Amino acid sequence: MSFRRGVVRQSKFRHVFAQAWKAEHCIDDVRVSRVTWDTGLCAVNPKFIAVIIEAGGGGSFLVVPISKSGRIDQACPTVCGHAAPVLDIQWSPHDDNIIASASEDCTVKVWQIPDGGLTSPMTEPVVNLEGHSKRVGILAWHPTAFNILLTAGCDNVICVWNVGTGELVYQLGDAHPDLIYSVGWNKDGSAICTVCKDKALRVIDPRRGTVLKVKEKVHDGTRPMRAVFLSDGKILTTGFSRMSERQMALWDPKDLSEPMAVQEMDTSNGVLLPFYDPDTNMVYLCGKGDCTIRYFEVTDESPYVHFLSLFSSKEPQRGAGFLSKRGVDVNKCEIARFYKLHERKVEPISMTVPRKSDLFQGDLYPDTAGSEPALLADEWIAGQDAPPLLVSLSGGYSAPPSKHRDPLRSKPKLSSQDSGTGAAPPSAAAAKETEEEVPQPRVATRETDGNSDRPKREEELLNELLAEMKALRAVVLAQSQRIELLERQLARIEDGDV
Repeated sequence: MSFRRGVVRQSKFRHVFAQAWKAEHCIDDVRVSRVTWDTGLCAVNPKFIAVIIEAGGGGSFLVVPISKSGRIDQACPTVCGHAAPVLDIQWSPHDDNIIASASEDCTVKVWQIPDGGLTSPMTEPVVNLEGHSKRVGILAWHPTAFNILLTAGCDNVICVWNVGTGELVYQLGDAHPDLIYSVGWNKDGSAICTVCKDKALRVIDPRRGTVLKVKEKVHDGTRPMRAVFLSDGKILTTGFSRMSERQMALWDPKDLSEPMAVQEMDTSNGVLLPFYDPDTNMVYLCGKGDCTIRYFEVTDESPYVHFLSLFSSKEPQRGAGFLSKRGVDVNKCEIARFYKLHERKVEPISMTVPRKSDLFQGDLYPDTAGSEPALLADEWIAGQDAPPLLVSLSGGYSAPPSKHRDPLRSKPKLSSQDSGTGAAPPSAAAAKETEEEVPQPRVATRETDGNSDRPKREEELLNELLAEMKALRAVVLAQSQRIELLERQLARIEDGDV
Protein backbone atom coordinates (compact mmCIF):
# COMPACT_ATOMS: atom_id res chain seq x y z
CA MET A 1 0.00 0.00 0.00
CA SER A 2 1.24 3.47 -0.82
CA PHE A 3 0.42 6.65 1.06
CA ARG A 4 0.66 10.18 -0.35
CA ARG A 5 1.23 13.24 1.76
CA GLY A 6 -0.53 16.31 0.48
CA VAL A 7 -4.25 16.92 0.40
CA VAL A 8 -5.58 15.23 3.52
CA ARG A 9 -9.00 13.63 3.29
CA GLN A 10 -11.37 14.91 5.95
CA SER A 11 -12.97 12.19 8.04
CA LYS A 12 -14.00 11.93 11.67
CA PHE A 13 -12.67 8.35 11.71
CA ARG A 14 -9.10 9.18 10.67
CA HIS A 15 -7.97 9.03 14.29
CA VAL A 16 -9.83 5.93 15.47
CA PHE A 17 -7.83 4.52 18.35
CA ALA A 18 -7.74 0.80 19.15
CA GLN A 19 -6.86 -0.38 22.64
CA ALA A 20 -6.90 -3.78 24.31
CA TRP A 21 -8.56 -4.00 27.71
CA LYS A 22 -6.50 -4.60 30.84
CA ALA A 23 -5.74 -8.18 31.86
CA GLU A 24 -8.23 -8.14 34.73
CA HIS A 25 -11.07 -7.52 32.26
CA CYS A 26 -10.16 -10.47 30.00
CA ILE A 27 -11.65 -13.96 30.22
CA ASP A 28 -9.02 -16.62 31.00
CA ASP A 29 -8.78 -20.41 30.76
CA VAL A 30 -11.06 -20.66 27.73
CA ARG A 31 -10.10 -23.73 25.68
CA VAL A 32 -10.71 -22.21 22.24
CA SER A 33 -11.55 -24.78 19.56
CA ARG A 34 -8.77 -25.96 17.26
CA VAL A 35 -11.18 -26.83 14.46
CA THR A 36 -9.76 -26.05 11.02
CA TRP A 37 -12.65 -23.96 9.77
CA ASP A 38 -12.43 -20.33 8.74
CA THR A 39 -14.99 -18.71 11.02
CA GLY A 40 -14.55 -16.29 13.90
CA LEU A 41 -15.31 -19.05 16.50
CA CYS A 42 -16.94 -16.33 18.62
CA ALA A 43 -20.27 -14.48 18.65
CA VAL A 44 -21.12 -11.49 20.84
CA ASN A 45 -24.26 -9.46 21.56
CA PRO A 46 -25.12 -6.88 24.25
CA LYS A 47 -25.91 -9.68 26.74
CA PHE A 48 -23.58 -12.62 26.10
CA ILE A 49 -20.25 -13.83 24.73
CA ALA A 50 -20.25 -17.25 23.04
CA VAL A 51 -17.04 -19.10 22.14
CA ILE A 52 -16.65 -22.46 20.39
CA ILE A 53 -14.41 -24.58 22.62
CA GLU A 54 -12.57 -27.91 22.57
CA ALA A 55 -14.77 -30.82 23.56
CA GLY A 56 -14.11 -34.54 23.69
CA GLY A 57 -16.65 -36.75 21.96
CA GLY A 58 -18.88 -34.05 20.52
CA GLY A 59 -19.20 -30.32 19.97
CA SER A 60 -19.85 -27.57 22.48
CA PHE A 61 -19.59 -23.85 23.00
CA LEU A 62 -19.30 -21.63 26.03
CA VAL A 63 -21.81 -18.87 26.81
CA VAL A 64 -21.10 -16.31 29.55
CA PRO A 65 -22.57 -12.88 30.36
CA ILE A 66 -20.78 -10.03 28.59
CA SER A 67 -19.79 -8.59 31.97
CA LYS A 68 -17.85 -11.77 32.83
CA SER A 69 -14.11 -11.45 33.46
CA GLY A 70 -11.42 -13.54 35.10
CA ARG A 71 -10.89 -17.28 35.05
CA ILE A 72 -13.46 -19.72 33.64
CA ASP A 73 -13.86 -22.74 35.89
CA GLN A 74 -13.43 -26.05 34.10
CA ALA A 75 -16.79 -27.13 35.54
CA CYS A 76 -18.53 -24.13 33.93
CA PRO A 77 -21.65 -25.40 32.09
CA THR A 78 -21.65 -25.29 28.28
CA VAL A 79 -24.05 -25.81 25.39
CA CYS A 80 -23.13 -29.36 24.42
CA GLY A 81 -25.89 -30.90 22.31
CA HIS A 82 -23.97 -31.58 19.09
CA ALA A 83 -22.52 -35.00 18.26
CA ALA A 84 -19.51 -33.52 16.40
CA PRO A 85 -17.46 -30.29 16.55
CA VAL A 86 -19.31 -26.97 16.24
CA LEU A 87 -18.18 -24.90 13.23
CA ASP A 88 -20.19 -21.68 13.50
CA ILE A 89 -22.38 -19.84 16.01
CA GLN A 90 -24.54 -16.73 15.47
CA TRP A 91 -26.82 -14.77 17.81
CA SER A 92 -30.26 -13.78 16.58
CA PRO A 93 -30.36 -10.04 15.79
CA HIS A 94 -33.91 -9.85 17.17
CA ASP A 95 -33.60 -11.75 20.46
CA ASP A 96 -30.42 -11.56 22.53
CA ASN A 97 -31.20 -14.89 24.23
CA ILE A 98 -31.40 -16.94 21.00
CA ILE A 99 -28.30 -18.44 19.37
CA ALA A 100 -27.91 -20.86 16.44
CA SER A 101 -25.07 -23.35 16.05
CA ALA A 102 -23.87 -25.32 13.02
CA SER A 103 -21.87 -28.51 13.29
CA GLU A 104 -19.99 -31.30 11.56
CA ASP A 105 -22.87 -33.58 12.60
CA CYS A 106 -24.86 -32.08 9.63
CA THR A 107 -27.39 -30.34 11.88
CA VAL A 108 -28.20 -26.80 12.92
CA LYS A 109 -29.59 -26.27 16.41
CA VAL A 110 -31.22 -23.20 17.94
CA TRP A 111 -30.83 -22.58 21.68
CA GLN A 112 -32.51 -20.27 24.18
CA ILE A 113 -30.03 -19.01 26.78
CA PRO A 114 -31.61 -17.91 30.08
CA ASP A 115 -30.94 -14.42 31.42
CA GLY A 116 -27.78 -14.48 33.51
CA GLY A 117 -26.30 -17.40 31.57
CA LEU A 118 -26.24 -21.17 32.04
CA THR A 119 -26.53 -22.83 35.44
CA SER A 120 -26.28 -26.38 34.08
CA PRO A 121 -25.13 -27.99 30.81
CA MET A 122 -27.61 -27.40 27.97
CA THR A 123 -28.16 -30.44 25.74
CA GLU A 124 -31.69 -29.91 24.37
CA PRO A 125 -32.21 -27.20 21.72
CA VAL A 126 -35.52 -25.44 21.26
CA VAL A 127 -35.34 -26.20 17.52
CA ASN A 128 -33.36 -28.85 15.61
CA LEU A 129 -32.92 -28.20 11.88
CA GLU A 130 -32.00 -31.18 9.70
CA GLY A 131 -31.70 -30.70 5.94
CA HIS A 132 -28.02 -30.92 5.02
CA SER A 133 -26.28 -34.12 3.96
CA LYS A 134 -22.77 -32.95 4.93
CA ARG A 135 -21.30 -30.76 7.66
CA VAL A 136 -22.77 -27.28 8.07
CA GLY A 137 -20.33 -24.40 8.45
CA ILE A 138 -22.19 -21.16 7.65
CA LEU A 139 -25.03 -19.42 9.51
CA ALA A 140 -26.65 -16.07 8.66
CA TRP A 141 -29.77 -14.67 10.36
CA HIS A 142 -32.03 -12.48 8.25
CA PRO A 143 -31.34 -8.82 9.18
CA THR A 144 -34.97 -7.64 9.34
CA ALA A 145 -37.35 -10.65 9.30
CA PHE A 146 -38.01 -12.48 12.57
CA ASN A 147 -36.91 -16.15 12.78
CA ILE A 148 -35.51 -16.46 9.24
CA LEU A 149 -32.17 -18.30 9.29
CA LEU A 150 -29.91 -19.17 6.34
CA THR A 151 -27.53 -22.13 6.51
CA ALA A 152 -24.91 -23.42 4.06
CA GLY A 153 -23.10 -26.74 4.15
CA CYS A 154 -20.33 -28.70 2.51
CA ASP A 155 -23.01 -30.32 0.34
CA ASN A 156 -22.95 -27.00 -1.64
CA VAL A 157 -26.59 -26.40 -0.64
CA ILE A 158 -28.10 -23.25 0.88
CA CYS A 159 -31.16 -23.69 3.10
CA VAL A 160 -33.47 -20.97 4.39
CA TRP A 161 -35.49 -21.89 7.50
CA ASN A 162 -38.44 -20.52 9.40
CA VAL A 163 -37.05 -21.18 12.87
CA GLY A 164 -40.42 -20.49 14.50
CA THR A 165 -41.95 -23.55 12.85
CA GLY A 166 -38.77 -25.52 12.10
CA GLU A 167 -39.78 -25.54 8.43
CA LEU A 168 -37.36 -25.54 5.49
CA VAL A 169 -38.89 -22.81 3.30
CA TYR A 170 -36.28 -22.48 0.52
CA GLN A 171 -33.47 -24.69 -0.72
CA LEU A 172 -30.86 -23.71 -3.32
CA GLY A 173 -29.14 -26.88 -4.46
CA ASP A 174 -27.86 -26.08 -7.94
CA ALA A 175 -26.51 -22.53 -7.67
CA HIS A 176 -23.00 -23.55 -6.56
CA PRO A 177 -20.87 -26.26 -8.21
CA ASP A 178 -18.33 -26.35 -5.38
CA LEU A 179 -17.75 -25.53 -1.69
CA ILE A 180 -19.44 -22.30 -0.51
CA TYR A 181 -16.99 -20.03 1.35
CA SER A 182 -19.35 -17.34 2.65
CA VAL A 183 -22.92 -16.03 2.46
CA GLY A 184 -24.17 -12.55 3.39
CA TRP A 185 -27.55 -10.78 3.32
CA ASN A 186 -28.06 -7.31 1.91
CA LYS A 187 -29.50 -4.50 4.05
CA ASP A 188 -33.19 -5.39 3.70
CA GLY A 189 -32.72 -9.12 3.25
CA SER A 190 -34.03 -9.26 -0.32
CA ALA A 191 -30.83 -10.81 -1.73
CA ILE A 192 -27.68 -12.64 -0.69
CA CYS A 193 -24.11 -12.56 -1.98
CA THR A 194 -21.97 -15.69 -2.00
CA VAL A 195 -18.42 -16.68 -2.89
CA CYS A 196 -17.52 -20.22 -3.84
CA LYS A 197 -14.46 -22.39 -4.43
CA ASP A 198 -14.94 -21.81 -8.18
CA LYS A 199 -13.76 -18.20 -7.44
CA ALA A 200 -17.10 -16.68 -8.51
CA LEU A 201 -19.14 -14.01 -6.75
CA ARG A 202 -22.90 -14.51 -7.04
CA VAL A 203 -25.86 -12.32 -6.13
CA ILE A 204 -28.90 -14.51 -5.52
CA ASP A 205 -32.60 -13.99 -4.83
CA PRO A 206 -33.16 -16.72 -2.22
CA ARG A 207 -36.96 -16.70 -2.51
CA ARG A 208 -37.03 -17.24 -6.27
CA GLY A 209 -33.86 -19.33 -6.23
CA THR A 210 -32.42 -17.34 -9.14
CA VAL A 211 -28.85 -16.11 -9.63
CA LEU A 212 -29.14 -12.40 -10.41
CA LYS A 213 -25.46 -11.60 -11.05
CA VAL A 214 -22.24 -13.60 -11.46
CA LYS A 215 -18.64 -12.43 -11.56
CA GLU A 216 -16.06 -15.08 -12.41
CA LYS A 217 -12.62 -14.97 -10.77
CA VAL A 218 -13.23 -12.26 -8.19
CA HIS A 219 -9.78 -13.11 -6.81
CA ASP A 220 -7.31 -15.24 -8.77
CA GLY A 221 -5.86 -17.13 -5.80
CA THR A 222 -7.01 -20.57 -4.72
CA ARG A 223 -7.36 -19.76 -1.00
CA PRO A 224 -10.79 -19.11 0.59
CA MET A 225 -12.63 -15.82 -0.02
CA ARG A 226 -15.23 -13.78 1.84
CA ALA A 227 -17.96 -11.35 0.68
CA VAL A 228 -20.22 -8.89 2.50
CA PHE A 229 -22.94 -6.53 1.29
CA LEU A 230 -22.48 -2.87 2.23
CA SER A 231 -25.43 -0.69 3.19
CA ASP A 232 -25.50 1.07 -0.20
CA GLY A 233 -25.71 -2.23 -2.10
CA LYS A 234 -22.04 -2.52 -3.05
CA ILE A 235 -20.14 -5.72 -2.22
CA LEU A 236 -16.77 -6.00 -0.51
CA THR A 237 -14.70 -9.16 -0.99
CA THR A 238 -11.47 -10.50 0.50
CA GLY A 239 -9.28 -13.14 -1.10
CA PHE A 240 -5.87 -13.88 -2.57
CA SER A 241 -4.07 -12.89 -5.77
CA ARG A 242 -2.35 -15.32 -8.10
CA MET A 243 0.89 -14.58 -6.23
CA SER A 244 -0.81 -15.43 -2.88
CA GLU A 245 -1.06 -11.80 -1.77
CA ARG A 246 -4.08 -11.03 0.36
CA GLN A 247 -6.52 -8.64 -1.29
CA MET A 248 -9.65 -6.65 -0.61
CA ALA A 249 -11.88 -5.51 -3.48
CA LEU A 250 -14.99 -3.35 -3.80
CA TRP A 251 -17.65 -4.21 -6.40
CA ASP A 252 -20.72 -2.50 -7.79
CA PRO A 253 -23.38 -5.17 -8.58
CA LYS A 254 -24.68 -2.95 -11.40
CA ASP A 255 -21.38 -3.48 -13.25
CA LEU A 256 -19.23 -6.39 -12.13
CA SER A 257 -16.87 -6.19 -15.12
CA GLU A 258 -14.15 -4.48 -13.06
CA PRO A 259 -13.73 -3.82 -9.32
CA MET A 260 -14.19 -0.24 -8.12
CA ALA A 261 -11.10 -0.60 -5.95
CA VAL A 262 -8.51 -3.23 -5.00
CA GLN A 263 -6.23 -3.09 -1.97
CA GLU A 264 -3.17 -5.36 -1.72
CA MET A 265 -2.22 -6.38 1.83
CA ASP A 266 0.58 -8.87 2.44
CA THR A 267 1.47 -12.50 1.82
CA SER A 268 0.19 -14.06 5.06
CA ASN A 269 -1.76 -17.30 4.84
CA GLY A 270 -4.70 -16.43 7.12
CA VAL A 271 -8.11 -15.85 5.56
CA LEU A 272 -9.21 -12.22 6.02
CA LEU A 273 -12.55 -12.10 7.86
CA PRO A 274 -14.37 -8.80 7.11
CA PHE A 275 -16.50 -7.21 9.83
CA TYR A 276 -18.66 -4.38 8.47
CA ASP A 277 -20.24 -1.54 10.45
CA PRO A 278 -23.09 -0.01 8.38
CA ASP A 279 -23.41 3.00 10.69
CA THR A 280 -19.88 4.30 10.15
CA ASN A 281 -19.28 2.51 6.80
CA MET A 282 -16.08 1.09 8.25
CA VAL A 283 -14.67 -2.36 7.49
CA TYR A 284 -12.41 -4.22 9.91
CA LEU A 285 -10.22 -7.02 8.52
CA CYS A 286 -9.20 -9.69 10.99
CA GLY A 287 -6.99 -12.52 9.71
CA LYS A 288 -6.82 -15.82 11.55
CA GLY A 289 -3.26 -16.25 12.78
CA ASP A 290 -2.54 -12.51 12.38
CA CYS A 291 -1.39 -10.18 15.14
CA THR A 292 -3.15 -7.20 13.55
CA ILE A 293 -6.65 -5.85 12.83
CA ARG A 294 -6.77 -3.43 9.88
CA TYR A 295 -9.61 -0.98 9.47
CA PHE A 296 -10.81 1.01 6.47
CA GLU A 297 -13.51 3.53 5.62
CA VAL A 298 -15.60 3.07 2.48
CA THR A 299 -16.82 6.31 0.85
CA ASP A 300 -18.22 7.56 -2.45
CA GLU A 301 -14.93 9.35 -3.21
CA SER A 302 -12.18 7.69 -5.25
CA PRO A 303 -10.30 5.50 -4.34
CA TYR A 304 -13.47 4.49 -2.39
CA VAL A 305 -11.66 2.31 0.17
CA HIS A 306 -9.46 4.37 2.51
CA PHE A 307 -6.99 2.76 4.90
CA LEU A 308 -7.33 4.25 8.40
CA SER A 309 -4.98 2.37 10.70
CA LEU A 310 -4.25 -0.99 12.26
CA PHE A 311 -4.21 -2.49 15.73
CA SER A 312 -1.16 -4.61 16.40
CA SER A 313 -0.32 -6.93 19.28
CA LYS A 314 2.21 -9.63 20.07
CA GLU A 315 -0.18 -12.59 20.20
CA PRO A 316 -1.86 -14.01 17.06
CA GLN A 317 -5.64 -14.33 17.05
CA ARG A 318 -7.41 -17.67 16.76
CA GLY A 319 -10.66 -15.93 15.91
CA ALA A 320 -12.72 -12.86 16.83
CA GLY A 321 -16.23 -11.76 17.74
CA PHE A 322 -17.70 -8.38 16.73
CA LEU A 323 -20.12 -6.68 19.13
CA SER A 324 -23.26 -5.17 17.61
CA LYS A 325 -23.54 -1.39 17.88
CA ARG A 326 -26.28 -1.72 20.51
CA GLY A 327 -23.64 -2.91 22.99
CA VAL A 328 -20.88 -0.28 22.68
CA ASP A 329 -20.14 2.32 25.36
CA VAL A 330 -21.32 5.63 23.87
CA ASN A 331 -20.04 7.53 26.91
CA LYS A 332 -16.46 6.63 25.94
CA CYS A 333 -17.01 7.31 22.20
CA GLU A 334 -16.52 3.60 21.53
CA ILE A 335 -17.64 2.90 17.95
CA ALA A 336 -16.75 -0.81 17.80
CA ARG A 337 -15.53 -3.63 20.03
CA PHE A 338 -13.81 -6.88 19.16
CA TYR A 339 -13.37 -9.94 21.31
CA LYS A 340 -10.04 -11.43 20.25
CA LEU A 341 -9.54 -15.14 20.84
CA HIS A 342 -6.15 -16.31 22.05
CA GLU A 343 -5.29 -19.95 22.66
CA ARG A 344 -6.78 -19.83 26.17
CA LYS A 345 -8.05 -16.27 26.56
CA VAL A 346 -10.70 -13.85 25.29
CA GLU A 347 -9.45 -10.24 25.09
CA PRO A 348 -11.76 -7.26 24.42
CA ILE A 349 -10.41 -4.56 22.09
CA SER A 350 -12.19 -1.19 21.91
CA MET A 351 -12.18 1.13 18.89
CA THR A 352 -12.76 4.72 20.02
CA VAL A 353 -12.77 8.17 18.45
CA PRO A 354 -10.95 10.64 20.73
CA ARG A 355 -13.25 13.48 21.76
CA LYS A 356 -12.79 16.00 24.56
CA SER A 357 -16.48 16.66 25.04
CA ASP A 358 -18.50 14.55 27.48
CA LEU A 359 -21.72 15.12 25.54
CA PHE A 360 -23.33 12.46 23.34
CA GLN A 361 -21.57 12.55 19.97
CA GLY A 362 -24.47 12.29 17.53
CA ASP A 363 -22.21 12.36 14.46
CA LEU A 364 -20.52 9.13 15.62
CA TYR A 365 -23.76 7.37 16.45
CA PRO A 366 -26.48 7.66 13.82
CA ASP A 367 -29.61 5.65 14.58
CA THR A 368 -28.73 1.96 14.41
CA ALA A 369 -30.61 -1.29 13.83
CA GLY A 370 -32.54 -2.23 16.96
CA SER A 371 -33.66 -5.63 18.20
CA GLU A 372 -37.24 -5.19 16.97
CA PRO A 373 -37.79 -7.02 13.64
CA ALA A 374 -39.37 -5.14 10.75
CA LEU A 375 -41.19 -8.22 9.40
CA LEU A 376 -42.59 -11.52 10.55
CA ALA A 377 -41.24 -14.66 8.90
CA ASP A 378 -44.49 -15.23 6.98
CA GLU A 379 -44.45 -11.66 5.66
CA TRP A 380 -40.94 -12.08 4.25
CA ILE A 381 -41.79 -15.49 2.79
CA ALA A 382 -44.82 -13.87 1.11
CA GLY A 383 -42.50 -11.45 -0.71
CA GLN A 384 -42.33 -8.39 1.52
CA ASP A 385 -39.06 -6.52 2.18
CA ALA A 386 -38.33 -3.84 4.76
CA PRO A 387 -35.23 -1.99 6.01
CA PRO A 388 -34.16 -2.43 9.65
CA LEU A 389 -36.08 -0.58 12.36
CA LEU A 390 -33.67 1.95 13.84
CA VAL A 391 -33.13 3.04 17.44
CA SER A 392 -31.23 5.97 18.91
CA LEU A 393 -28.13 5.38 21.04
CA SER A 394 -28.33 8.75 22.82
CA GLY A 395 -28.14 8.13 26.53
CA GLY A 396 -26.80 4.62 25.93
CA TYR A 397 -28.77 1.62 24.71
CA SER A 398 -30.83 -0.25 27.29
CA ALA A 399 -31.93 -3.75 26.39
CA PRO A 400 -35.69 -4.41 26.65
CA PRO A 401 -36.74 -6.46 29.71
CA SER A 402 -36.85 -10.22 29.34
CA LYS A 403 -40.23 -11.33 28.05
CA HIS A 404 -41.87 -14.49 29.38
CA ARG A 405 -42.81 -15.77 25.99
CA ASP A 406 -41.84 -18.27 23.37
CA PRO A 407 -39.29 -16.15 21.46
CA LEU A 408 -39.37 -18.34 18.39
CA ARG A 409 -43.04 -18.04 17.53
CA SER A 410 -43.70 -14.45 16.59
CA LYS A 411 -42.54 -10.87 16.73
CA PRO A 412 -42.32 -9.68 20.38
CA LYS A 413 -45.15 -7.15 20.07
CA LEU A 414 -47.44 -9.80 18.64
CA SER A 415 -46.70 -12.53 21.17
CA SER A 416 -49.96 -11.96 23.04
CA GLN A 417 -52.03 -12.59 19.88
CA ASP A 418 -51.45 -16.35 19.88
CA SER A 419 -54.78 -18.12 19.43
CA GLY A 420 -56.03 -21.33 20.94
CA THR A 421 -55.24 -20.53 24.58
CA GLY A 422 -57.86 -20.15 27.26
CA ALA A 423 -55.78 -17.88 29.49
CA ALA A 424 -56.25 -14.11 29.47
CA PRO A 425 -53.55 -12.26 27.51
CA PRO A 426 -50.74 -10.68 29.56
CA SER A 427 -51.95 -7.21 28.58
CA ALA A 428 -55.23 -7.79 30.45
CA ALA A 429 -53.40 -8.70 33.64
CA ALA A 430 -51.16 -5.68 33.22
CA ALA A 431 -54.23 -3.45 32.75
CA LYS A 432 -55.80 -4.86 35.92
CA GLU A 433 -52.65 -4.09 37.93
CA THR A 434 -52.66 -0.55 36.52
CA GLU A 435 -56.29 -0.02 37.54
CA GLU A 436 -55.49 -1.14 41.08
CA GLU A 437 -52.60 1.34 41.26
CA VAL A 438 -54.54 4.35 39.91
CA PRO A 439 -56.27 5.36 43.23
CA GLN A 440 -52.92 5.83 45.05
CA PRO A 441 -52.18 9.32 43.62
CA ARG A 442 -55.69 10.46 44.63
CA VAL A 443 -54.95 9.57 48.27
CA ALA A 444 -51.72 11.54 48.14
CA THR A 445 -53.59 14.53 46.70
CA ARG A 446 -56.15 14.52 49.53
CA GLU A 447 -53.34 14.55 52.11
CA THR A 448 -51.94 17.77 50.64
CA ASP A 449 -55.32 19.51 50.22
CA GLY A 450 -54.87 21.22 53.60
CA ASN A 451 -51.90 23.18 52.29
CA SER A 452 -52.94 24.39 48.83
CA ASP A 453 -50.12 26.96 48.53
CA ARG A 454 -47.33 24.37 48.81
CA PRO A 455 -47.89 22.68 45.43
CA LYS A 456 -47.98 26.12 43.79
CA ARG A 457 -44.61 27.11 45.30
CA GLU A 458 -43.10 23.78 44.33
CA GLU A 459 -44.32 24.19 40.75
CA GLU A 460 -42.80 27.68 40.50
CA LEU A 461 -39.48 26.43 41.87
CA LEU A 462 -39.51 23.50 39.45
CA ASN A 463 -40.15 25.82 36.50
CA GLU A 464 -37.22 28.03 37.55
CA LEU A 465 -34.90 25.02 37.80
CA LEU A 466 -36.00 23.72 34.40
CA ALA A 467 -35.44 27.10 32.77
CA GLU A 468 -31.95 27.36 34.30
CA MET A 469 -31.08 23.82 33.17
CA LYS A 470 -32.28 24.61 29.64
CA ALA A 471 -30.10 27.72 29.50
CA LEU A 472 -27.06 25.82 30.79
CA ARG A 473 -27.63 23.02 28.26
CA ALA A 474 -27.68 25.58 25.42
CA VAL A 475 -24.37 27.07 26.64
CA VAL A 476 -22.72 23.65 26.91
CA LEU A 477 -23.93 22.66 23.43
CA ALA A 478 -22.58 25.87 21.90
CA GLN A 479 -19.20 25.39 23.61
CA SER A 480 -19.08 21.76 22.46
CA GLN A 481 -19.63 22.80 18.85
CA ARG A 482 -16.92 25.46 19.23
CA ILE A 483 -14.48 22.83 20.61
CA GLU A 484 -15.21 20.49 17.68
CA LEU A 485 -14.53 23.31 15.21
CA LEU A 486 -11.21 24.15 16.90
CA GLU A 487 -10.22 20.45 16.95
CA ARG A 488 -10.85 20.19 13.21
CA GLN A 489 -8.79 23.33 12.56
CA LEU A 490 -5.97 21.96 14.74
CA ALA A 491 -6.01 18.63 12.87
CA ARG A 492 -5.76 20.47 9.54
CA ILE A 493 -2.77 22.49 10.79
CA GLU A 494 -1.03 19.34 12.10
CA ASP A 495 -1.57 17.60 8.76
CA GLY A 496 -0.26 20.56 6.79
CA ASP A 497 -3.64 21.20 5.13
CA VAL A 498 -3.87 24.99 5.65
